[in-house]
Amino acid sequence: MLGHLGLNVPDLVAAQAYYDELMPLLEYQPFLSSETQFAYMPVPPQRGTYVFFYAASEATVYSRSQTGLQHLAFIVPNRSAVLAIHAHVSARGDQVLQAPREFPEYPPPYYATFWLDPFGFMLEVVCHHDRD
Repeated sequence: MLGHLGLNVPDLVAAQAYYDELMPLLEYQPFLSSETQFAYMPVPPQRGTYVFFYAASEATVYSRSQTGLQHLAFIVPNRSAVLAIHAHVSARGDQVLQAPREFPEYPPPYYATFWLDPFGFMLEVVCHHDRD
């Protein structure tokens, strides 16, 4: 099992404001917060990967098309959660790349939505069930 992921962001304060709203919808809770980093962990009793954010020390432009992080996918228990998160990011004005739908090109069942966070990271929320 993957223990944690670390992401560098150009604006730590803006990133924390964004992810403090999003992560509870994904059943994550704050793990730590300081001037140099913040992190989330799955809400117990769930197990899973912790997500850490750090201030980037170099000003570069991120691209998911270059070597490095392509996207982050979060698993949710039902399709209603996919729809709720899509509604949240849409209301914020985030760029939605794929509206919620089934993706037959992936092993079924695969119901997901994709969007970009304020820094260009592609995020996905996926349900691997046919249930609401």
